Amino acid sequence: MGRRVLAALLTVAAGFADAHGAHGLAFDALLGAIPFAAVSSLVAFGAYLDRREDTVAGLQALLWTLSLALLVLSCAARSPATEVQTLPPLGWSALVACLGVFAIKACVGAAPFLRRLALHPAKP
Repeated sequence: MGRRVLAALLTVAAGFADAHGAHGLAFDALLGAIPFAAVSSLVAFGAYLDRREDTVAGLQALLWTLSLALLVLSCAARSPATEVQTLPPLGWSALVACLGVFAIKACVGAAPFLRRLALHPAKP
């Protein structure tokens, strides 16, 4: 659970850092998020292989892989090797897309709990 939360928190922190002009800090936060996203992607894929009939597990594995690819793309676009002192549009777009994927993941993860709550409402 911690690795998933840390990947998302570091990505959100990178978004805030970019919004405030601290692009170097955002780059460092994104680099820190990549290992957590990679491990989460592998664990989610392993969970899907264990329960192939669970489509939610497959969707979560796919979304983790997509978020990992977007994190790597954002880091590559803003890499110090490019020697660009400003935030490249591709780096920002990949970060925003990754945040969107995390939002979709949160909705997919919360759906079973909301469905259970709707079927069994609390008694007054």
